[in-house]
Amino acid sequence: MTTRAVPLSRRSALVLAVASAAGLMMLMWPLLGRHSSGGQVGPPFVFLALIPVVIVVVLAEVTEGGLDSRVLAVLGVLSAVNAVLRGLSPGTGGVELVFFLLILAGRVFGAGFGFVLGCTSLFASALLTGGVGPWLPYQMLVSAWVGMAAGLLPRRVTGRAEIAMLAAYGVVAAYAFGLLLNLSSWPFVLGIAVPGHTGLAFVAGDPWSENLHRFLAYTLVTSTGSFDTGRAVTNAIAIALLGPAVLTTLRRAARRVVITGTIERAASRDAQPTRARNSSSSAWTSSGRSI
Repeated sequence: MTTRAVPLSRRSALVLAVASAAGLMMLMWPLLGRHSSGGQVGPPFVFLALIPVVIVVVLAEVTEGGLDSRVLAVLGVLSAVNAVLRGLSPGTGGVELVFFLLILAGRVFGAGFGFVLGCTSLFASALLTGGVGPWLPYQMLVSAWVGMAAGLLPRRVTGRAEIAMLAAYGVVAAYAFGLLLNLSSWPFVLGIAVPGHTGLAFVAGDPWSENLHRFLAYTLVTSTGSFDTGRAVTNAIAIALLGPAVLTTLRRAARRVVITGTIERAASRDAQPTRARNSSSSAWTSSGRSI
């Protein structure tokens, strides 16, 4: 049974849930909200509240001790590596190498670390590749979910079964990533016409079921068979080939940078205070355990 190198506290889990709920509402507003027929379509202002929530996630993790200076250093290294990988991968046909490392890191370090790594990786890669635009916050959010969900996968699965599980998750995450990003841009795409379909654009005032049908058809036509499939194949192959070695490396790093333990009272035979091991003045000893 594997354990999370960076455990998630209850408070951090609650903040993550709130951030995810706000982000999901931000993406699904065209289907959830009511829009007057023929009116101008514009996104809600819930996005303005999302960035502070994400910041609170990081602060909550640091406050609870989940992300200390050593783990933050690992976060910075992995974010930089992901940014470079995204710059090296062409992105043509969905071939992207940024997600397989995100999934493996989320698996080792846990859901909270995966959430933060998803945000920082996409932000750093956007700065490196010049991909800063209105789509970036959506990419950061959905990537954060990819890393977070990887940290929530069953922990008892090990060995080859673990690699198979992570490869299968990489396929599912690739299609989910494309689906959610399409949802962020689809309401603003007008005049889409495909033979056999009356129209694939969002229609304000129509029932949500009809708009949902148009959106699913739009996703199937524009990305499912091309970019999303290429991303899914890339994730599966990269995890199958590089997964065992990368997991071993990440777990070795986790054992060196993450230390948890219990504090016990030091008692001598004559009931006099004693010095703790490796401490010059403390009357307490720490029996640490590396995860």
